[in-house]
Amino acid sequence: MKRLCYLFAVLAGLVSCAESYNIQGSSSVSSLDGSKLYLKAVQDDEVKNIDSCEVVHGKFHFSGTLDTTMMVNLFMDDQSLMMPIVLEKGEIIVRIDDSSRKVSGTPLNEQLYTFIDQHNQLSNRMNELGHRESQMLLNGIDEQEIASQLSVEAELIAMEEDSLVTNFIIANFDNVLGPGVFMMLTAGFQYPMLTPQIEHIMTQATDKFKNDPYVKEYYKTANEIQAKMQGLDAPATSTTATEPSDSTIQSILNGE
Repeated sequence: MKRLCYLFAVLAGLVSCAESYNIQGSSSVSSLDGSKLYLKAVQDDEVKNIDSCEVVHGKFHFSGTLDTTMMVNLFMDDQSLMMPIVLEKGEIIVRIDDSSRKVSGTPLNEQLYTFIDQHNQLSNRMNELGHRESQMLLNGIDEQEIASQLSVEAELIAMEEDSLVTNFIIANFDNVLGPGVFMMLTAGFQYPMLTPQIEHIMTQATDKFKNDPYVKEYYKTANEIQAKMQGLDAPATSTTATEPSDSTIQSILNGE
């Protein structure tokens, strides 16, 4: 009997040591009410469900235990709500409105959404240039003059964005935010490529960042593609789904 009690005590201790997450969510978006939400993450090159819950009267709740801190995305069924969330110890607050989406309450989520807010401000400034262009045309300003003025401003905003993203990734090399934002940065590419920004990030990278599964596979594939484009012999490896065909590479080399 004493041995059994001791075993239960040990198991209780192990459970108490596991990190747990708790997400309290609210939404004013009527289309979400009654729907099922999922937390999904990329694991072993697959998108996997981590947790799920239903939205009831604008409220939803996720909770569970974690072996390690991880970044997930919020989905409604198979539709991404474009809301990254860091599953970490503590009380995580998620708020979804028609005009804004916010995650707060824990250190890494606070950092992530401060970055997202800053990035959104730059995106809004870039979008505003389009409105200004239309207004300047209506005011009869010459198109070349408009292009000359606005292109300089667009370039400055692009440089600010590049610096914001690069510095954020570098500052978070050794936690989930660095690889997570790196994935966001590269997700829009047609195939893995080595831009000057990515090259700069990788020259600064720590071993932990380089060995992140997504970063490691992306950088390896991007180098192989670049080697093919330069006519060099790339090491023989299995072709990934994101790697372009030889005909596509030739089209790129031809300027198409």
